[in-house]
Amino acid sequence: MADEENRSGPADDGWALALKTWVVLARAFNAVHAHARADVARHGLTIAEFAVLEALFHKGPLLLGEVQRKILVSSGGITYLIDRLAARGLVERRPSSHDRRAVYAALTEQGEALVRSIFPQHARAVQRALAGIDDREKAEVIRLLRKLGMAATERESGDAAAD
Repeated sequence: MADEENRSGPADDGWALALKTWVVLARAFNAVHAHARADVARHGLTIAEFAVLEALFHKGPLLLGEVQRKILVSSGGITYLIDRLAARGLVERRPSSHDRRAVYAALTEQGEALVRSIFPQHARAVQRALAGIDDREKAEVIRLLRKLGMAATERESGDAAAD
């Protein structure tokens, strides 16, 4: 009996359900993400490159740090992504008129034309990936994931403060 408890852990602390939730969440994300990744790959883009283009398309020129926070990459990662997109003529760097240290990323005409041409198709690919749940369920998933994200962020902040 004690051996069984060591393999499975204490039954009353909720860890098994937490792990099951995490696995199901990760698998669902991977399945939906695969659809999005395959869709943008048809246009020669990575999902991170598309995320940069999409952010600039919807928000306009952004400071590199703002792009970084919106698409959740490291500072080195955003520099690499902007370099790759600039080399393809899709994005350009623009110096700030107010701060010599600040640099904006902006879509070029070619970048804007690309996003305009592929975004509707990309939105449909994501819609197809999420077709297994109805709109009410999508709203509930959004609500629950926001709640989970806020709670995990608060927990992480509390854990960091305790260290």
